[in-house]
Amino acid sequence: MSDASRSTHRVAAIQMVSGPDVAANLAQAEPLIEGAHARGASLCVLPENFGLMALRARDKLAAQEDDGQGPQQDFLARMARAYRIHVIGGSVPLRSPDPERTWQTLLVYGPDGTRVARYDKIHLFRFTHGDEDYDEARTIRPGSAPAVCELPLGRVGLSICYDLRFPELYRAMNDVALIVVPAAFTFRTGQAHWETLLRARAIENQCYVLAAAQGGVHEGGRRTWGHSMIVDPWGEIVDWLADGSGIVLGDVDPARIADVRSRLPALEHRVLDRS
Repeated sequence: MSDASRSTHRVAAIQMVSGPDVAANLAQAEPLIEGAHARGASLCVLPENFGLMALRARDKLAAQEDDGQGPQQDFLARMARAYRIHVIGGSVPLRSPDPERTWQTLLVYGPDGTRVARYDKIHLFRFTHGDEDYDEARTIRPGSAPAVCELPLGRVGLSICYDLRFPELYRAMNDVALIVVPAAFTFRTGQAHWETLLRARAIENQCYVLAAAQGGVHEGGRRTWGHSMIVDPWGEIVDWLADGSGIVLGDVDPARIADVRSRLPALEHRVLDRS
């Protein structure tokens, strides 16, 4: 095992309460990234919709960016370059071939500001309860392929929000050290399922899970659950934040992963599809 693989890596989940103004949201995010860097984070994850929590679902069509350029992409590259860290933008609306639907895209930038990975959200949220009615498929085009990127801390599995409910996505990632879950869970669904699902994904994949959430009451009245957290491979919560803007920090420790996997080699005991 190399020295790099033995060392710990501090990671941060940035929790926000984004609104409909992209510039204001980016201004909210910057000091949080700066604060995480000052506390030793080498990777920062921003929540889903960090740059735009739209008042109406179709508003994201007006704010969508061409792949490779736009205010949100430029911001992520600038933050990564300024602080010499990896920055993950939980989702940016990127233009798709369908004029009525965008990609909901997670983007990873390296310390030199270069983009190193992209993931288009596969599973699209649909939920109705009382006056709540969400159907992301109306304005979002689903992705089709899981994505993993190689970072100094190891293999990192990429996902967004509603993906969390589909364990087969994470199984397809194969032997990751960390799963990231930027999200904007509704208050109702988050209160019921968020922590349980995050801990389950960590336990069954015997890896760390870093979840960066929207957390509060947004302009227009939408309420998100928050509770950004980092969970270790045994399913223990390392750090968390209930609501409001802030930073969640923890260390990805390869020795902890190796210990859990050696004591309980569940990944080796899989019998069904291992592809």
